[in-house]
Amino acid sequence: MRERDFARIHSISEAELVAAQVGNTVVRLNPDIEILLNGLRAAGEIMVLTRNESAVHEKIGTVEKVVVGPKASMVLGAQIDLRIFPSRWAFGFAVEKTDKEGALKRSLQFFDAQGNAVFKVHARPATNLEEWSVLLGNLRHAEQGDAIVVQPTEPAAALGEPADLDQLREHWAGLTDTHQFFPMLQKLNLPRLQALQMVGTDYAWQLDHAAVAGLFNAVAGTDLPIMAFVGNRGCIQIHAGPITKTALMGPWLNVMDETFHLHLRLDQIASAWAVRKPTSDGHVSSVEVYDNAGELIIQFFGKRQEGTDERPQWRSVVEALPVLSQTNAA
Repeated sequence: MRERDFARIHSISEAELVAAQVGNTVVRLNPDIEILLNGLRAAGEIMVLTRNESAVHEKIGTVEKVVVGPKASMVLGAQIDLRIFPSRWAFGFAVEKTDKEGALKRSLQFFDAQGNAVFKVHARPATNLEEWSVLLGNLRHAEQGDAIVVQPTEPAAALGEPADLDQLREHWAGLTDTHQFFPMLQKLNLPRLQALQMVGTDYAWQLDHAAVAGLFNAVAGTDLPIMAFVGNRGCIQIHAGPITKTALMGPWLNVMDETFHLHLRLDQIASAWAVRKPTSDGHVSSVEVYDNAGELIIQFFGKRQEGTDERPQWRSVVEALPVLSQTNAA
């Protein structure tokens, strides 16, 4: 059984379960982002994993460019592309365990104050284990007790008076870059999903549930490069490139490519939306997928170069996805 599922069954956090093995197969670490990222750059090939309740995003590659900041840090590279929010990282652990075949598996696991996993790193056969050991030494926590104190779930921050439809449409129409979207929502005191529901079908329209699988079917095996974003409060992980091999296994829709694995729970999708955002280079199309709590599960874009319009093939894929009918909505 996976640690996440075992912890849920026993009403504890995953971080508490991992911490209980400190002194045995686990070493507690400081969640120091700068030391971690620079150490991983020296370690060579690794697998990085970021997940939320409904999606798991795995990338195999090397850490290339590292940008460290007090509020956000980044890894930029051909394979590993991350956006990290250090204030959300509370606990870290190095874990070693033997799999069913007797092979030793090494990982670094990081959690938020509530004990939820925000980021994991797994060693690969090509990982430089000498540099991996140096990194563990540099991150080792002075306290190696087997218990941690997690915090209760934080209540959602209270928003001020939300903007009305005219204000939303005025600001939306004035966008010149996709990175302006989140600051716009903050300024207007609007949750992301509520903004999509309000703005009007020229900018956002709800898709049929089948559209998510339809998106994968439309792009898999083609040379159309897409971007897939999966995140939580502490990390967002990005894939950029084509996808090739997809498979449906129970409720999970999977991508099983050489350097990219994605696992998406279709049964936990509450709504999917096609979204159109203006930019100085023409509008950009995306598909956003939400759970029952209104939280973003996964987001898809067509890969494009800054300063160029999006690929017509991607725009055609998005605009051809089935729209939610009134019958299905009821």
